[in-house]
Amino acid sequence: MADSRVWFVTGATRGLGRAVTEAALAAGDRVVGAARDVDPLAELAARHPDRLVALPLDVADRAAVTEAVDRAAETYGRLDVVLNNAGGMLLGMLEEATEEQIRQHFDVNFFGAVWVTQAVIPHLRAQGSGRLLQVTSMGSGGGVASVGFYAAGKAALDALSQSLAMELAPFGITVSIVQPGGYDTGLYTTGTTTTEPQPAYAPLRAKLAELWGDDAGPPPETAAPVIMKLVDLPEPPLRLIVGSNSYDIVRQMEQARVDEYRAWEDLSRQAPG
Repeated sequence: MADSRVWFVTGATRGLGRAVTEAALAAGDRVVGAARDVDPLAELAARHPDRLVALPLDVADRAAVTEAVDRAAETYGRLDVVLNNAGGMLLGMLEEATEEQIRQHFDVNFFGAVWVTQAVIPHLRAQGSGRLLQVTSMGSGGGVASVGFYAAGKAALDALSQSLAMELAPFGITVSIVQPGGYDTGLYTTGTTTTEPQPAYAPLRAKLAELWGDDAGPPPETAAPVIMKLVDLPEPPLRLIVGSNSYDIVRQMEQARVDEYRAWEDLSRQAPG
C-alpha cells in the first residue's frame, strides 16, 4: 500500500474518468474520485473502502475545488496523478447559444480545469513530484460546426497546459495533454446542453448527422490501459492522442493545416515580422 499511487480524478462517475478510476483501483492504487453527483461511485467505493474516496464537487466552484483538493491530499498524505477530466458538451451553432449557456460551458470545461490545476500545484510542488493529465480532445486543434464551443474550451486548455508544462518542469512535475477520440462516454447524452435550433441551420444539421452517423464509439474502458501506461513512463509526452482512428484523423487535420500555410506562403511573406 505504501508504494501505491494516489489519484485525484474529476468527472470520475462516467466515461474516461470512471474507466481510469476502475483501472487505477485494479492496479492497487488509491483514488479520490470527484463529481457533482457521486452516487454512481457508491458500489465501487463499497468494494474498495480503503482505496476509493467519493468526493462531491462542482469544478466550476473555485472555493469548493480548493477545499476538495486539500481534503484529498490530507486523506492519503499526497497526490501522485491528477486527471483533469470533468467536462460537458454545448451542442449547437454559435448564433444559437445563449450567454448563460456559453459561460456555464466554459466555467466547467475551461475554468473548472484551471481551478483544479491551481489547487493541486502547491501540493505537487511541495512534494517535488506529480503527474498532471489534462484531458482535452482530438478536436482541440480545430473546430467543427455545432461543437465549436467544446473545441474552443479544449483548445484553450491545450494551449494553457503547454505553457504550464514549462512552468512546472523545474519542480519535477510533468504535464501531459491527453487527446481522446470519440469514445462512448455519455458526453453527447447526459453530458450535453443543446441550443434552441434555428431553422436556417437545418440543412447543415442534416449534413452533420449524415457525416457522424449513429456509432457512439468504443467503450472508454478500452482507453484506460493507455492512460495507465502513460503514467508509468519516466518521460511522458506533452501530448498523446488516444485512439487509433483518432490518430489518423488528427494527422490528416495537421497535414491539411500545413498544406494551407504553404499554399498562402507568398501572401504571408509580403508582411514583415
